[in-house]
Amino acid sequence: MKFLNFDKHLEHIISLLIEYAPRVLGAFLVLIIGLWVIKRLAKISSVSMVKRDLDVSLHTFLKSLITIGLKVILIVTVAGMLGIGTTSFVTILGAAGLAVGLALQGSLSNFAGGVLLLIFKPYKVDDLIEAQGQSGTVKEIQIFNTILLTSDLKTIILPNGAVSNGTIINYSKNGLLRGDVQIIVSAANDIDHVKALLIDAMLSHEHILKNPAPEITAVKIVDNAVTLSIKPYGLSQHYSLINSDVVEIAKKVFEKHSITAPIQQRIVLNAC
Repeated sequence: MKFLNFDKHLEHIISLLIEYAPRVLGAFLVLIIGLWVIKRLAKISSVSMVKRDLDVSLHTFLKSLITIGLKVILIVTVAGMLGIGTTSFVTILGAAGLAVGLALQGSLSNFAGGVLLLIFKPYKVDDLIEAQGQSGTVKEIQIFNTILLTSDLKTIILPNGAVSNGTIINYSKNGLLRGDVQIIVSAANDIDHVKALLIDAMLSHEHILKNPAPEITAVKIVDNAVTLSIKPYGLSQHYSLINSDVVEIAKKVFEKHSITAPIQQRIVLNAC
């Protein structure tokens, strides 16, 4: 009886091996070949992203995302070949993904914004930008945040979700910026002569460009006073310096050439 039971168990094991061996072997081959294909695809995508000059942070992230996603698909496929129910497996993954997504909704928004910023590059490191009511020089573009450094050395951390969905002013995009300084002179002065003196003085400044040349226009005249708008051009990194130096240039020109300022008038009314 024992030998008969042993024979039955042996036959059962052999029948199982005959039935499942091809599945196991096939699944094993699919796993090995799949891992090799995924490795090749990751390498090809990496080379493609390098050729497109994508940001290093985005490059690394996308490569990891592609690799992980393909491996998940491969594991589900192999599990199905072994007879494991993939429907429940996919359902569990979907439910887990939904729960994580709801818990990290804000972070995922910032993450998506960071990916968009790294792909479309509305600004880059060292650009002077204004976004979300804040302005400063871009020091870092992270996956979740953008780090700005203001002119008074304050560090501002902006969430990428809000930045990517809002208005971005990039002062450095074109490489050049036009300053805008307004001064007031007396209408008794020869305005053309004043403009010529100011332009000559600005052209001697090391950071003010000769081409395009500075522009000066009279924008307003009120109470015997003429408002002149001075617009010099320079590299974006010299923007603040140029604006402040133009004020000094105007003061020195006025003093040297005796250009007069408007006389302030005060009307005093005496009560009877």
